[in-house]
Amino acid sequence: MMINEILSSAVSGLAASQAGLRSVSNNIANVNVAGYAREKTNLSTQVVGGRVNGVAIGEPSRVADQFLEATVYRRSGDYGRAEVKSEYLDRLQEMLGEPGSEVGLPARLDAIAASAVAMTGAMGTEQTAAEFTANVEDALSSMQRLTDDVDDLRGDVESEVGYTVDRINSLLVRVHDLNTTVSQLTGLGRSTGGPADQRMNALEELSQLVSINVREQPDGRVTVDAANGATLVDRKLRQLSYTGGGGDVSQPSYPPIEIRFADAAGNLGAATGEKLDSSVVGGKLGGLIDLRDRALPDFNEQVGVLFRGMAEAINTVSNANTTVPAPNALEGRQTGLDGIDRMGFTGTAIFAVTGQNGKMVARTDIDFSAMPVSSTIKDVVGWINSGLGGQATASFVDGKLTIAATDSRNGVVVAQDTANPSERAGVGFSHFFGLNDLIRSETSSLVPPGFDISADRHGFAPGQTASFVLRDTNGRELASHTLTMADNAFTDILDDLNSSPLSQFGSFSFDDRGRMTFDPVASAAGASISIPVDSTDRWGTGRTFSSLVGLTGRSSGLSTATVRSDILANALKLPLSRLQPDAVVGEIALGAGDTRGANGFVEGLDQQIDFGKDGTATLQRFSSLLLGKAGLQASQAEDSLADASARRADATNRRDAYSGVNIDEELAQMVVLQNSYAASARVMSTASEMYDTLIAMVG
Repeated sequence: MMINEILSSAVSGLAASQAGLRSVSNNIANVNVAGYAREKTNLSTQVVGGRVNGVAIGEPSRVADQFLEATVYRRSGDYGRAEVKSEYLDRLQEMLGEPGSEVGLPARLDAIAASAVAMTGAMGTEQTAAEFTANVEDALSSMQRLTDDVDDLRGDVESEVGYTVDRINSLLVRVHDLNTTVSQLTGLGRSTGGPADQRMNALEELSQLVSINVREQPDGRVTVDAANGATLVDRKLRQLSYTGGGGDVSQPSYPPIEIRFADAAGNLGAATGEKLDSSVVGGKLGGLIDLRDRALPDFNEQVGVLFRGMAEAINTVSNANTTVPAPNALEGRQTGLDGIDRMGFTGTAIFAVTGQNGKMVARTDIDFSAMPVSSTIKDVVGWINSGLGGQATASFVDGKLTIAATDSRNGVVVAQDTANPSERAGVGFSHFFGLNDLIRSETSSLVPPGFDISADRHGFAPGQTASFVLRDTNGRELASHTLTMADNAFTDILDDLNSSPLSQFGSFSFDDRGRMTFDPVASAAGASISIPVDSTDRWGTGRTFSSLVGLTGRSSGLSTATVRSDILANALKLPLSRLQPDAVVGEIALGAGDTRGANGFVEGLDQQIDFGKDGTATLQRFSSLLLGKAGLQASQAEDSLADASARRADATNRRDAYSGVNIDEELAQMVVLQNSYAASARVMSTASEMYDTLIAMVG
């Protein structure tokens, strides 16, 4: 080997050691910087003219493992989803109070039952009746406050969806810009360490907001896909487009989050055709969407179902009873029916007029089973008027039945025949029309409609619409359909729905109480129907399709429910007495001190109630299951957060153990490089001495 080659090798050795020391120094300087991946100097044998000529020094490169980084991204997505669900479900649990709390919903239902028992023991005094009605009102207020609070919570979730989308967009811009920088440095053969570290940090934050799959490309770029397959990052900048649902106000439904192309200034362009529309996208955003579109609305729906059950239990008893003396007039609630609608009743109801002293003034018993099948509500009104012989008058106007005594001193009573009680959809005559309800609602009839799809007309004007949305257990929209009213038969509605896109996932039908049900197929088990928009109006009564058919608990009427104002003002108007079923005109039919109605409230509140698609249970059992489920979900979310946090920490530690800076290793490497530098320096010194010797020999 020539002396020049020896010198060249020594010089390259010195340069290689210096380059290595620079990398070590840089690593040590960034030892505590989060997300920094250590760098190493790339060295290779330098060959010139087919002969080895020292060391070739390349650009420093990041020490990183894409698989370990991918694990961190994946587990960060799990953590982001678990964290936000735990936070909001914990807030929901705080609204419900501690189990066994004296102010919780089960305790309020217990108070109603206890005050009903008190009415039986105190012979129905005004004080105990007032306590009973106050407890009913308190339970209603509690349910309404709870649903309002959950709606407010849902509004908070929606606000956070907007903030999260904004942050995702800023991260997408950052990753796109860093992609460009890394690609340019890669093309120039220069180190990409700094920009690549910044990109990794941005991707880690992005992965916590939305679950992502990251793929490295040969030019140094990365492509990023959401968990549902939608492309978030490639060579073109993309941004999420979300119009929101109206700030922090809860809405019936929310628009999907669209993905659009964008220019360098962030101006949105054409839509890519891909969307983030369900919790499948994972991360914090997926958790927020799941809370907003599934968990919180489902809870409110169940509260609505509980309210309907409570209203049916209490109103069944109040309509079976009356006051002493009986009220001069019974004014029913809005039923959504018209006078030309089918009667639909079987069994016998008793219509009576009584005096101030409780004596029977007039009476007529109507056996609906003996009447023609084609009989209408208008026919029923005629039978009542005819049977009472002018002592009272019945009328049915705008969906409401009213029966008033002609003499202001007399009262009106509607009772059930004990042997053959009247019923439509399992509800007695007075209860069906709400003649003596304790609980009323301006937006619901509070009873099953009892529709017969083969005989009844639906009564909605052509062109009126109701929007149906079917979501799976992840809150993802499976299908939607707008029902447009046309022909006037319920079978036409069923045919329309069962031939719509919704029919791929289940079928619609009516049960024996006239309520609409949706039965999902096995592959869509757990899917739920909602009707976010309903512009229908049956016969101009103001009752919508969704409020009548009982398909969802969200149309339960809870928001406008009240205890009848006249009973709140005067507890003696609480119906606690029963008509003597065998009394004839001239005999005492009502007696003071009759507390059979109080006994009825005690029994009614403890009976099994038909909650439709939610099965049969007592009020107390249903409320306990509802709140217990909410508590269980909050506990599970907390456990999931602890697990996700541990898994993410483990993945981060594994990544950092491979790519992070170990100060001991770097110091050891520094010693090696210093020794290498010293060795190269000795070679140069030896070569220099050889030159000097040669020169001296020539001289």
